Amino acid sequence: MTAGAQPWVDDPFAEAMRSGHGPLWLRRPDGRRLRLEVERWCAPAAGADHELLGRCARLGRPVLDLGCGPGRLVAELLALGVPAMGVDVTLAAVARTHDLGGPALCRSVFDRLPAEGRWGVVLLADGNLGIGGDPDALLRRVAELLTPGGQLLVEVESTAVDECLTVQVEGPDGRCGPPFPWARLGAAATAHRAARTGLSELERWTSHGRTFLALARDRRA
Repeated sequence: MTAGAQPWVDDPFAEAMRSGHGPLWLRRPDGRRLRLEVERWCAPAAGADHELLGRCARLGRPVLDLGCGPGRLVAELLALGVPAMGVDVTLAAVARTHDLGGPALCRSVFDRLPAEGRWGVVLLADGNLGIGGDPDALLRRVAELLTPGGQLLVEVESTAVDECLTVQVEGPDGRCGPPFPWARLGAAATAHRAARTGLSELERWTSHGRTFLALARDRRA
């Protein structure tokens, strides 16, 4: 592994974003693996995506997609007439978003971002609640980005789990990228942690085997 290699940038994920296919996994320290759905992310929005995007359209507010990957959600939101922008640390993913006609920045979600405190909707889909391995810090960051009364629409694990761990992206040849912190939370754990950051649960739903929460930032914030 190259010294100074960065996860999602100098690992098999970046290669998969360039090619549009996997397979890829998140490899845990105990050797167990979590499949990353690269082909679904690189395909047009489908299945549970449509319910998620429909909620964004009904809210009628600008949407910030954190960890946008190859941009399928940003592209579909724009097609629905909803202003949207993506953020991702992987340059190849941002390039794919641009290829679909979507605006996206190659930055960490913890970097300075445009319109902080004025976004009507923030998306954390496709497991991106795990970003940074510290869900409390990530949820606080989302609260900073949202306008008072704005909503976080977040995909969570479909089982009752609340764990922070170290993982590596593993490619089809068994090669792994650098280790990094990650998190996995179910609905109850997410709602509990979010409440401490001023994000209150409005609704939870399941579609096509995927589970989501809608959380609103306190209007008094």
